[in-house]
Amino acid sequence: MVARAITMAFEGVDPKRVDVQVQLAPGIAAFIIVGLPDKAVAESRERVRAALMAIGLSLPPKRIIVNLAPADLPKEGSHYDLPIALAIMAALGVVPKEELAKYVVLGELSLDATIAPVAGILPAAIGANSLGLGLICPQLCGSEAAWASEDLDLIAPMSLLQIVNHFQGHQVLSRPEPKQYFDQADIGDLSDIRGQELAKRALEIAAAGGHNMVMVGPPGSGKTMLASRLPGILPPLSPSELLDVAMVQSIAGQIEAGELSKNRPFRAPHHSASMAAMVGGGIKAKPGEVSLAHKGVLFLDELPEFSPQVLDSLRQPLEDGITVIARANHRVSYPSDVQLIAAMNPCRCGKAGIPGHHCKRGQRCVDDYMARLSGPFMDRIDLHVTVGQVMATDLVGKKPPSEKSEDIRKRVIDARDRQQMRYKALGLPEGHSNASAPFSIIQENIDIEAEAEQLLQEAAQRFSLSARAYSRILRIALTLFDLSFQKGQQAEKPTLLKSHLAEAIGYRVQIGSL
Repeated sequence: MVARAITMAFEGVDPKRVDVQVQLAPGIAAFIIVGLPDKAVAESRERVRAALMAIGLSLPPKRIIVNLAPADLPKEGSHYDLPIALAIMAALGVVPKEELAKYVVLGELSLDATIAPVAGILPAAIGANSLGLGLICPQLCGSEAAWASEDLDLIAPMSLLQIVNHFQGHQVLSRPEPKQYFDQADIGDLSDIRGQELAKRALEIAAAGGHNMVMVGPPGSGKTMLASRLPGILPPLSPSELLDVAMVQSIAGQIEAGELSKNRPFRAPHHSASMAAMVGGGIKAKPGEVSLAHKGVLFLDELPEFSPQVLDSLRQPLEDGITVIARANHRVSYPSDVQLIAAMNPCRCGKAGIPGHHCKRGQRCVDDYMARLSGPFMDRIDLHVTVGQVMATDLVGKKPPSEKSEDIRKRVIDARDRQQMRYKALGLPEGHSNASAPFSIIQENIDIEAEAEQLLQEAAQRFSLSARAYSRILRIALTLFDLSFQKGQQAEKPTLLKSHLAEAIGYRVQIGSL
């Protein structure tokens, strides 16, 4: 006689059904787990044994065989503890088999039979809902699972004993409610930064259109401060974007207390990060920084100090919005629709271009430093901004108050709303910005005045612009068009003016060596 429970394995953010089959057979007493378990799954034997003893059950002196089917799918993680325990309890007649068959089960067992939180609850809940099944998960993950569907039959117990009492009718566990928060209290304000009006303008454009940006300037000019204030002017995540972000965070085990955040992710890895840390990988092919920044910002400070191989590994995610990790025995993909913001010094000594400074190495100091950045990688960055040095005299005395992040954020949200309306009318799914929409659709649905087209033609010849650079300039110009409208205004068909193209070209080519 075989008892069964249903759980999930994960390939990227995609849940795969796994049947936990338990057989109590006569023979020498043993507890065997088969079906390509990793070390954490194999150790479930001791955790399950201790948890059952904690609630007054002991394993019978039989040959207990646990099969995780399909047997050729690798099983990783500690979330198999609870389904194995419940399948054994079903084989012993402690919980009804027919009721257990209605649920997908995930959870890690402690030695005292309490159920610890695990990663991947949200994707598992969505997968269970698609199968028409309910979900049994740890209590601390219940709010996270509740986001999958209002109709999902959800049980979130604190301990193994609560599940037994629930199935036997001695206790009724209420359904958890989804929780979310939106807190920007710790994000600095752009008004704190003196000067750097050009960089602030570029930051607003980047936020409004979702464009990639690099800031080049000497140490202490405020590049990192500017980047850290970007989340304060970005719009909150929409409901669909929130779920996309939470799926990746859930797989990575970064959702705390089951609460989802409407804040856009902001990831700032150190320049010593490896390729696996940046794009994902390792033995279990976990998501990297570029995937954890999905629908948010990936900030790379001291850009040339990153390994050239690491930076070039970002080219495909930046272009396609997805990261593919290929291994000999499996292939997983993670969403990676990120906005790249980078900061760098102009040269190794950091003082190139400062009046009165003469580097002993001369132009070679600049050339060697810039050579660490490949042309194809830099071609994927839309806005190239020079950040000038800030002198002490600029900080002394009272200055007129700068514009606050809240005011800039209102303009950014208006511009994003205008883009959403435009691309929705053109049949694109929700979430597209000027930076991510297909260029063919943008090109077919904008007009360019004659003087602007002439300026673009001259710039293409003078600066030898690539096809990608041309498309990026038009995207930036379209964002400038969106920012030029007041709230509620909407043009039937955008018309790019000479002023839009001139500013867009200036941001694209002002760093001559790039």
